[in-house]
Amino acid sequence: MKYRSVPGLQAAQRGVLLRLTLDRADRRNAVDDTMLDAMIEHIAAAGTDESVRVIRVDTAGPDFCAGSDLIANNSKSDRKPRVGSTQRRLPNKANRLIPVMLETQVPIVAVVRGWTAGLGFHIALAADFCVAAADARFWEPFMARGFTPDSGAAWLLPRLIGMVRTRQLLMLGQEISGATAADWGIIHRAVPEGQLECAADELVSQLGDAPTVALGLTKWLLQSGNGLDLDRHLQNEAMALELSSRSEDFREGMAAFREKRDAKFQGR
Repeated sequence: MKYRSVPGLQAAQRGVLLRLTLDRADRRNAVDDTMLDAMIEHIAAAGTDESVRVIRVDTAGPDFCAGSDLIANNSKSDRKPRVGSTQRRLPNKANRLIPVMLETQVPIVAVVRGWTAGLGFHIALAADFCVAAADARFWEPFMARGFTPDSGAAWLLPRLIGMVRTRQLLMLGQEISGATAADWGIIHRAVPEGQLECAADELVSQLGDAPTVALGLTKWLLQSGNGLDLDRHLQNEAMALELSSRSEDFREGMAAFREKRDAKFQGR
């Protein structure tokens, strides 16, 4: 399966890793519709591509992502859009990317440096793991621009950090560092800028070598469990256990346990 690059987004598969790199440094990697469409397409495709075991989302340039490129997305026509154009557009653009990231059973790692705001912030939130430079800057710009949050901000943040801190970010527009984001439990880890690539590579490698079926089903259980009562969730756990215990990686894991050695999972 081929993953094509588009203007503003580099896509490349190397072994089990699909790497998506935001590449509009002159616009602080603000995401336009072309980039959004490609990210949605690639992440959805990777979910059914057995050759991909981990996805990395990172950046070219000093900043991760300044959010959605509103100027580019709103300048495609000289005519004023009809009332409701935003409501019609978002479900197929920014508001589609976040569910695709959450629903795919391939683990996603976001690597953040510099500024990340709005949609960029939410991409980091929707990733399974986010490793950031300690001096990275996370910001929700909505109140400063006079409009309301999008792309899942008011759904993702309370589930991670509760309502009090969510209000600080969304309603007061508080900027926080990568170190604070890790301290609050928003992201997986913050490290000094000079250690960021090494920390990201180690995490990507660990996930790429993990039992892929069990990893994906665990991600599904964590996501689907948000809206279920305990009985239904336990039914899902039983089904996931049934599926994962039929995988080749399960047999390898049990053999490694008996033989007192490290398992060598193949992602099957």
